[in-house]
Amino acid sequence: MKVLGYSKQISVFPGESLDVLVSCDASRYQADIVKLIHGDTHPDGPGEKIEPIRTHIDGEYPGRVQRIHSGSHAEVPHHNRLALSEEWSVQVLVYATTPAKGTQGLLTKWDHARNAGFGLFIGESGDIELWVGDGEGEAQRLGTGAPLIEGLWYLVAGARCADGTLTVTQCPIMTATNSRFAAASSLAGTTATVNASSSLVPAVTSTPLVLAGSTEAIAEDGRTLVHRHFNGKLDRPRVHNRALSMAELEGHIENPRGLALVAAWDFQAEITRGGIRTPRRITDVSGNELHGRTVNMPTRGVTGYNWRAKEQNFVHAPAEYGAIHFHDDDLDDARWEVDFSLTVPDDLPSGLYAARLRAEGDTDYVPFYVKARPGQEKKICFLAPTASYMAYANDHVSTTVPIAQLMTARVPVMEQQNIVLSEHRELGLSTYDHHSDGSGVAYSTRQRPILNMRPGFRHWLSPSLWQFNADLHLIDWLTELGYAFDVVTDEDLHLRGVDAISAYQVVLTGSHPEYYSERMLDAVHRYTGEGGRLMYFGGNGFYWVTAYDPEDPSVIEVRKGNGSNAWKCKPGEYHLSFTGEYGTLWRHRGRAPQRLVGVGFGSEGFDVSSYFVRTGDGLGGAADWMFEGIDKDERIGDFGLVGGGAAGLELDIYDASLGTPPETVIGATSLDHTDVYVEVAEELYFNIPGTGGTQNGRVRGDITYFPTEGGGGVWSCSSIAYCGSLSHNHYNNNVSRLTRNVLDRFLQDGPAPAGASGGVD
Repeated sequence: MKVLGYSKQISVFPGESLDVLVSCDASRYQADIVKLIHGDTHPDGPGEKIEPIRTHIDGEYPGRVQRIHSGSHAEVPHHNRLALSEEWSVQVLVYATTPAKGTQGLLTKWDHARNAGFGLFIGESGDIELWVGDGEGEAQRLGTGAPLIEGLWYLVAGARCADGTLTVTQCPIMTATNSRFAAASSLAGTTATVNASSSLVPAVTSTPLVLAGSTEAIAEDGRTLVHRHFNGKLDRPRVHNRALSMAELEGHIENPRGLALVAAWDFQAEITRGGIRTPRRITDVSGNELHGRTVNMPTRGVTGYNWRAKEQNFVHAPAEYGAIHFHDDDLDDARWEVDFSLTVPDDLPSGLYAARLRAEGDTDYVPFYVKARPGQEKKICFLAPTASYMAYANDHVSTTVPIAQLMTARVPVMEQQNIVLSEHRELGLSTYDHHSDGSGVAYSTRQRPILNMRPGFRHWLSPSLWQFNADLHLIDWLTELGYAFDVVTDEDLHLRGVDAISAYQVVLTGSHPEYYSERMLDAVHRYTGEGGRLMYFGGNGFYWVTAYDPEDPSVIEVRKGNGSNAWKCKPGEYHLSFTGEYGTLWRHRGRAPQRLVGVGFGSEGFDVSSYFVRTGDGLGGAADWMFEGIDKDERIGDFGLVGGGAAGLELDIYDASLGTPPETVIGATSLDHTDVYVEVAEELYFNIPGTGGTQNGRVRGDITYFPTEGGGGVWSCSSIAYCGSLSHNHYNNNVSRLTRNVLDRFLQDGPAPAGASGGVD
């Protein structure tokens, strides 16, 4: 791909500025703004609809390559106190997850160009090494010779005595609860102390002190470029200007003190009752104020060397969560420079747009949303599920998950973007990926090119589209049928609460609004409770507890487990670092989706989609109004661009035990799913046969409706595939008609229709 880009902002008001950041390995590229209407290239559909919009940024720009430096670490700016010379010691608690991967920095103040400074490293052979360099061509690497055991806590230390003796030490610290093993016969072979005489004194370097890596270079813009990234956890790093004995080192783990103490970073110092107060800060508790910051969002809120397994929430026992888990593939921001900025025209209608970048036959689209000015809102709002787009951003499932073929019942078909992502892991991971050390990915950022958030992209999992591009099916339908609408994003909803949507009579979701923060969920509850009308156009929505970074809302966090998930949290790590709240599913927090929209995730399958048939409520009952103009025996949606039907991929179900309101009516339900469709994991108490579509009556989707207080109402289609059927037969079909009936009724003045407790209004 010749050209790639992203924008600093995901949504903007007219008159505001949108910054676009571009990397291009051609000499020039063209840029303009387009409106995105339809992005499905399926031959049975209407095809891509992308309309140019003339703006002041139209033109040619010089190309330049901008690199992404992934991998997390922490930096402490240079200070004279860190200029160690004749006598000193450094220590840190280490839990390595890939000790055999090669050289990895642990606690370093090392100038790579001059071979100068000092540092603790994991060496090529997997043992602990102490490096000392005088900057004049002389350097010494002293290793313990004992490879670390993966997933075991160690106290590691290096020291220089006044007589020139160098010492490097590694000592396991294992309890019944803190490590991968509770007992290991090989521990004796992994304890080591090695001494050597040396005349070397570490040269003073201006490089920062780096935790979980070492300095490679200082960029022209002043950024520290770090390499030799560490995979694993670090806890309680210490620096002293005196050589300490092992007993003294152990004493300084929990009680750093004395005149010899230069710095003592306690990562738990940022923990408050509301989560990590400042996620990127690391605090020096020595009194010398040598504070630092993390880079690329390593995982916090993780168990430390002394975790006792009695407390599962880090905010309740901060002293046992004094670790940070670093990864060599973490990314929170590509940190590119801005190439051009668009001042959004005052008269540009709310909608979905993109900066189109073209170079040497290659095209990239950088999507963004334009919001309506306050006081100028239309009646309809499309609530773009951007948190869910971020959760899936740049996923590598097609190339890394062995069961992908079983899930889809066919060989996954990959796009060019999948291959690019596989080759360029620096573009970052999704929350459906694992880090290189096998741990799950808890954070995702939109500050990078997101290749599966592009028109035309076809997801490997789906028979057609997924997430961003699938939601263009609905945008296209609204546009073609002449409905005027505005767009609001998840990020807007999180930041502004119900005020972001309260002006609208009807709010429409995307096809898969899966990831929701507490503020977002509260806002939608309040909106429907105060008379708003909600149309839920998807399946598996309102599912994962999600948090936004309090310092930067372009980053989200999830902790997965106890549901249908790509990975599971380690014990003691189910709480979100940003907020301290319990993660996993909203269902496990007493807020199952049924309470909000009447239905919740019940089954999934990825081979072919099926259709809906009307139930008693939809055949002359309380839901009959939504089927006006549709024959009673019609199969609803036995066609479509997503698997050939409207009921597919992931399906939601009515369940009064999980909070479906008693007023809810089921207008239609889906039939004839294959055995590739199975009931979801959270519904199963034991693994048993008979959970497939031909055997299990709970493998279905329910089209439901219920009224709310204040004259509002909630309608749910309960299927991700639903919107892919809207354009069939030039938009003249029963799925389109059903959707028009509901939307038109919701747009009328007066209360929404009654539910199961009364007659039809």
